[in-house]
Amino acid sequence: MGQILRRAVERLDCLGRISDHPHHLVRTYLSPANRQAAECLLGWMAEVGMQTQHASDGTVRGILPGAAPEARPLLLGSHLDTVINAGKYDGALGLTAVLAALEELRDLGMQLPFPVHLLGFSDEEGVRFQTTYLGSRGVTGQLDLETAAQLDAAGQSQGIVLATEGWHDGAASFCYDEGNVRGYVELHIEQGRVLEEFDEAAGVVSGINGQSRLLVTLTGQADHAGTTPMELRRDSLPAAAEAILATEKLAREHPGLMATVGKIEVLPGSSNSIPQMTSFTLDVRHPVDTERVRLLKVLEDAVRKTTATRGLKLDWQLVQENNAVICDAGLTGNLCDALERVTGSRRQLASGAGHDGVAIAKVAPIGMIFVRCRSGLSHHPDEYAAPADIGVGIRVLVEFLKSLPR
Repeated sequence: MGQILRRAVERLDCLGRISDHPHHLVRTYLSPANRQAAECLLGWMAEVGMQTQHASDGTVRGILPGAAPEARPLLLGSHLDTVINAGKYDGALGLTAVLAALEELRDLGMQLPFPVHLLGFSDEEGVRFQTTYLGSRGVTGQLDLETAAQLDAAGQSQGIVLATEGWHDGAASFCYDEGNVRGYVELHIEQGRVLEEFDEAAGVVSGINGQSRLLVTLTGQADHAGTTPMELRRDSLPAAAEAILATEKLAREHPGLMATVGKIEVLPGSSNSIPQMTSFTLDVRHPVDTERVRLLKVLEDAVRKTTATRGLKLDWQLVQENNAVICDAGLTGNLCDALERVTGSRRQLASGAGHDGVAIAKVAPIGMIFVRCRSGLSHHPDEYAAPADIGVGIRVLVEFLKSLPR
């Protein structure tokens, strides 16, 4: 395992150097760096003995046929894209860990009794189009006309970008339907502090919180900053500030609710102009779907009251919504058994972050392994998982794969 672990860490370092920006890590849907990372992964898959393919959206697949190529495959995978100014473990760890686990089984001379499909998804974070899981939704037939109409910062729709920037040369089409997959399992850094608090290297995920993503736009009137009396202004920015503070207040008052404004745009955006339009993204999560929906309506009503009082127009646009997902009891039990054999623990924990399993759960049972990350820090350059903890995660994955029947 020592050499295999070192190779896994080296691959993480390699992916961590592939970026669309010279000074920080970022890879987005169909960007040059995302394509380069995908090509690296295809090469590593081939080294393990996998049959490789890529889709036009940049998602890549490696197939290890196993002893029974006709059996329903087990899907393993994670995402190739990153947030802006990212750490190198989110997503990439799940791909390099699977490669390491398959190398360990190969070195043991063990052939699995079912096919394994390793998937490197082109988009999970949703940075370019503010809509998540484009890769995993793509391979499960969940992309619709509304998604295709989503615009990036340059005003290009997802559908147009796919048509004009897609990886079409030699592309394959692959899709998974309900009933033709035995399950999906992903290894990921925790992105939280539970494992660190219990001083445990790895755990098994019980479920993934529900999430709503919105684009909120407040529109007033642009005017001269030096000549327009305060009482006559229809300034969108102070109203947006009230809405953002109301978002924070609501989340602090309701345990379990996570609400984040991550991006703000102000137009016309000059120091001597009153802001006519302010738009911001809103990310709302909760483990209970009904409570998430209820609290989001409470917030919307409060923002509508603010905009009406100030004479502004409000556009409250729901961009994407995913219900909470409960991990499959059978896969979770198998993962807990494997974790116990490696660590002596059966630690389970919920995921506040979203993962590709949310999309895959529409067609197959899912399970997840979490690996401890330092201080729970993620979506940040200082994101870190110790090699020893990564090694534990790989061993859990190996034990899990060895124990599964055909």
